[in-house]
Amino acid sequence: MAKGGIISAIHQGSLAEELELVPGDKIISINEQELTDIIDLSFALADEEIEMLIEHENGEQEIIAFEKDIDEELGAEFESAVFGKIRQCANNCYFCFVDQVAPNMRDSLYIKDDDYRLSFLYGNFVTMTNMGPRDLERIHRLHLSPLYISVHTTNPKLRGEMLRTKRGELIMEQLAKLNEADVEYHTQVVLCPGLNDGAELDRTIQDIISMQPYAKTLGIVPVGLTKFRENCYPLKTFDAQGAKKVIEQVRHWQEKMRKQTGKNFIYLSDEFYLLAGEPLPKAEEYDGFPQLDNGIGLTRNFIEQWKETEINPNNYQKPLNLDIICGKSAGKVIKNLVDELNIDNLNANVLALENEFFGHEVTVTGLLTGQDIIKNLKQNKANRDGIIIPNCALREGEDIFLDDYTLEDIKKAFPDEEVKVASDAIMLKNLLADWHNIKCERSKAIYTWQSNASYTKE
Repeated sequence: MAKGGIISAIHQGSLAEELELVPGDKIISINEQELTDIIDLSFALADEEIEMLIEHENGEQEIIAFEKDIDEELGAEFESAVFGKIRQCANNCYFCFVDQVAPNMRDSLYIKDDDYRLSFLYGNFVTMTNMGPRDLERIHRLHLSPLYISVHTTNPKLRGEMLRTKRGELIMEQLAKLNEADVEYHTQVVLCPGLNDGAELDRTIQDIISMQPYAKTLGIVPVGLTKFRENCYPLKTFDAQGAKKVIEQVRHWQEKMRKQTGKNFIYLSDEFYLLAGEPLPKAEEYDGFPQLDNGIGLTRNFIEQWKETEINPNNYQKPLNLDIICGKSAGKVIKNLVDELNIDNLNANVLALENEFFGHEVTVTGLLTGQDIIKNLKQNKANRDGIIIPNCALREGEDIFLDDYTLEDIKKAFPDEEVKVASDAIMLKNLLADWHNIKCERSKAIYTWQSNASYTKE
């Protein structure tokens, strides 16, 4: 296993700068403890007296000894949170999205990570099928909590079949061990019609409820299918009637849990409500949006952000025509919000795009590609002054879409139109209200934008 983390950036005025560390330096060990990931690094740096073994880019090694305050941070960024190889998934799940990615795309899109460290650090969901006693011991010892667990079903035989590994049958035993270690976790189910829905879903819900208080939430998302499902297990997606049935089934459990605990505990992804044409739950029914990064409550959160954002509209002196890009499922919601704006001479057109690249069954905004965006913008070009691109369609920290088209490709395709990126409802609403005075700059996964009101969001 590779040891040591390579520094990618140094924060100005930081301890790392004072120690004269530079990008490219590798921190191999601290106080003779070898480092396998950023978790090791964080715990090792909790000491006040430090001996740090550094390897420079030229291969030369040196030990830097220093003292620090117990809560003082190093002030360095690393090439990866895992120092070495990410632990990959050894399953062959019926519904794996990576198996449905188009051929000949960048290598990173084919990586199936199943690493409990990324679960703790970033909220990535893991199946636990590649975890052994040493992993559980470390999770217990360092109290890596909460984790994010892909359950899918608690029926051992069915889970083993769906994940295509006997290790998948151990899920309830593994969750029980997390309970014994006082580790909390959020869980998810990728719901597949005819497999783990209906009575099987009731069983899963009941089993996960029984794992409280360590089980914090259960998120349920519909299986996503692309047109690149060659040699994959035959699956189908939910239709409106099927989505409505799931909503009714889960609502029964939500009502029961809210009476018992004051929270829903179980949360459905937005797609179920949008597909069924059902009203979205109220904001308070998401109990603080604990699975927002899993796409659960994104739409309601967007609506609430929009409503809470106060603007001072810059009534335009001449017509301003803007196109707002989004996925098919979000189109109606965003259009309704935009139509409520009353800004002189603003003509905002919401382009809810069909996903030609992955297939029409993929409707979420985050899976839009650069080539689909360019194609649709060319088809809908009519006196357009500007284009608003959704941040979620770009790779985190980079101006790259899933198909390797870049934001610069969009700008080159439409040189006479200004292209800006909206990261959330706050930015979108302010862009529409004051288009000419708000500048958006992307830099290393951080958005900074400013208007005449000097409003800065990071």
